[in-house]
Amino acid sequence: MSDTQKWYIVKQKNGQCEIVKSTQVEGEETSERWGPFESQQDAIARRVGVTYSYTNLDTGMV
Repeated sequence: MSDTQKWYIVKQKNGQCEIVKSTQVEGEETSERWGPFESQQDAIARRVGVTYSYTNLDTGMV
């Protein structure tokens, strides 16, 4: 059997982003989420970019 697990980045209510399995987000309402990603490593790499872009928006940097 092949592993078809997908991963998402989900923004929590406290503003932090968490990497979660697709089974954890199915049917849940979230304010923001990104994905699916093929691997947890891909999701982590993308999370770094999301965090960086939000930091720049908050500080006014582009």
